[in-house]
Amino acid sequence: MKLIHHGAHRGVTGSCHQLYVDDQRSLLVDCGIFQGRDAARHPNPEIEFPLAGIMAMLMTHVHIDHVGRVPYLMAAGFDKPIYCSRPTAELLPLVMEDSLRIGFTQSRRLIGDFLKNVARLLRPMRYHEWFEIGPGVKIRLRPAGHVLGSTIFEVELPDGRIAVFSGDLGASNAPLLNPPTSPPRADLLVLESTYGNRLHPSVDDRIARLEDIICRTLANGGVTIIPAFSLGRTQDLLFELNTIFKHYQSRQSCSLIRKVDVIVDSPLATRFTEVYTTMSRFWGDEAQAVLKIDDQPLVFENLTTVNSHDEHMDTIKHIARHELPAVVIAGSGMCSGGRVVNYLKRFIGKPETDIIFVGFQAYGTPGHYIQNKGEWVQLDGKRFEINAAIHQLSGYSAHADQADLIRFVEGFESRPSKIRLVHGEDEAKTVLADELAKRGYDVD
Repeated sequence: MKLIHHGAHRGVTGSCHQLYVDDQRSLLVDCGIFQGRDAARHPNPEIEFPLAGIMAMLMTHVHIDHVGRVPYLMAAGFDKPIYCSRPTAELLPLVMEDSLRIGFTQSRRLIGDFLKNVARLLRPMRYHEWFEIGPGVKIRLRPAGHVLGSTIFEVELPDGRIAVFSGDLGASNAPLLNPPTSPPRADLLVLESTYGNRLHPSVDDRIARLEDIICRTLANGGVTIIPAFSLGRTQDLLFELNTIFKHYQSRQSCSLIRKVDVIVDSPLATRFTEVYTTMSRFWGDEAQAVLKIDDQPLVFENLTTVNSHDEHMDTIKHIARHELPAVVIAGSGMCSGGRVVNYLKRFIGKPETDIIFVGFQAYGTPGHYIQNKGEWVQLDGKRFEINAAIHQLSGYSAHADQADLIRFVEGFESRPSKIRLVHGEDEAKTVLADELAKRGYDVD
């Protein structure tokens, strides 16, 4: 089975894989942008591989390290169907509009033309059903539990062999989505390995730690800053913050916890949250149970959303001037840009500030330097001392940990014949490969 990687084989970001159906035809799985250290190795985002014979794209989900190069792909002449889930089709225009404005063009006309072209190519599909997308080629979608709409693709080739692309798999303790389920079989399993070398803490531990940090914010009048991706992580945090606030009376540790303001300073995250709400039928069992007693589990009394840039700057000044305790959720998740940078520049030098990382920080990003508790970090070309308290709540990661990944592999009815590890740093892939090899799997 011929498989060529155009990204995320020797790194984490830039996911793009080309599976050959036969000598002439192939399928492209994702086309993401490179970030952090991967971007330094791949500074040119333009498409450098030939498009001849590519039948279609399979889009696993809408994070930019999986879809960020789609504008360059289309500029290179790609004009084939893009298969994805219904939620992915709903979310993609929001992601692409934001991505285009940051790295491609500010022209409303060009952005509008691109979005129309993408909409023309999208083919939303139902989960759990086989669809023939070309002579002898079938695909089936399964929920991956990583982010709303994330998908595991099963691809059946004309000779009957099956390739499975995990995309990014969700953690077993994700608050809004159910964990992924394994397909029956795979002749080739292309498996992500982001956290192949670590285990996540339990749900109770992460909620307790989050509550403790918020209580510290109240006690010292500081600011808790959570750099979070607008899609997925922000909605998970809102869901569990709502849980904390609704049950605060039963906890004796911090009776004033509802006094703290929670500020979501990201227009894009607000729009994503609206889509999440309208597509709640795709939520997991835990969230569905909550919906029966709370029809707006992503909204609560002390929640404020910030939209315009002027409002954003005024919010920072207001917090600083009045020394108000606040929890701020803002993008980007790796602190490489976006509104969170202005909060960091203003508050990272204060010892009463808490910074919580709830997701992966790629090497080379400001988030990685801050997470590793260096003495200073460079933001917008200037050096800022780090006096804030730094916390890592890996339990909020949208990625499966080592136990989840092994559980996914062992869930196949028949053992995958071959496993190819992608989307992971060298150490994570090596550790996971060793663990799978111990169990008798053929891994490279």
